[in-house]
Amino acid sequence: MSTVSGNKVEMKKKFRIRKSPSDIGIDILIILFFTAFTLMCIFPFYYLFINTISNNDLVVSGKVNFYPREITFTNYANIFKVSTLLYSIFITFSRTVLGTFLMVITTAWAAYLITKKKMWKRSFWYRFLVITMYFNAGLVPWFINMKMLDLTGSFLAYIIPGMVAPYNIILVKTYIESIPDSLEESAIIDGASTPRVFFKIIIPLALPILATITIFGAVGNWNSFQDSLLLMSSTPKLMTLQHVLYTYLNQNSAAMNAAMNSGGSSQLATVQMNSTANQYTIAMVSIIPILLVYPFMQRFFVKGIMLGAVKG
Repeated sequence: MSTVSGNKVEMKKKFRIRKSPSDIGIDILIILFFTAFTLMCIFPFYYLFINTISNNDLVVSGKVNFYPREITFTNYANIFKVSTLLYSIFITFSRTVLGTFLMVITTAWAAYLITKKKMWKRSFWYRFLVITMYFNAGLVPWFINMKMLDLTGSFLAYIIPGMVAPYNIILVKTYIESIPDSLEESAIIDGASTPRVFFKIIIPLALPILATITIFGAVGNWNSFQDSLLLMSSTPKLMTLQHVLYTYLNQNSAAMNAAMNSGGSSQLATVQMNSTANQYTIAMVSIIPILLVYPFMQRFFVKGIMLGAVKG
């Protein structure tokens, strides 16, 4: 046993690539570059966070730069005092989970059907799908259409319009085309139906690209704001988190304008301080959930987006 392990060590030493000083220098430069780039990407979020947990007076005066000072969680406590916040989080979470799930299923199914040559008018439907990526009727016709469909003030307005995503369908279609046809043909010979082939073979093999569009869908649903603003203004209980935070931010801005008009310098300073802190805190509350989810999906995301873009 020791002889075998010794041989392995000798083989590793024998085939180890010896790097020249210039190669080592280039490796060090690459590591330093990407380390600096990573810090540049992380620092804005870190800076935002330390400003939300620091004393507001120090934040407004610009004294919080690299580490929190006089740590306090008052800003988060004030945000969560907003009466509709918790319910809006529930609405946004429900929309994100349900909307993303249905989008992934319908996208995968549509993409799978488009890859089948026996599909009726396959080329027409695919071209029609691509055209919708470049042309749309505009905001006003969209709103009129949603109103005619009786989706204003309805939770379904968050779900139905996003179930078909042309760009995601193209990605999944390209990925599915890279799966060997022999797998599907052997299942069909064994008597498997088209839905069974889809759920038992295509879905498991397409998990990387499905994870990719899941990230796209989840981020889009979580950050979506315009549909809530236009369709749910008369239904406060269905407002999303972004909409509620936007309303709260507007209230703070209105209070600051009122303080400016009143001419009270001390009152203005207090309102400005609270407004700045609220802006930072609102930003953190909005992005923290996505920041927590993304690292778990990253490896699927990278693999899926690369393989899904192999063909045009």
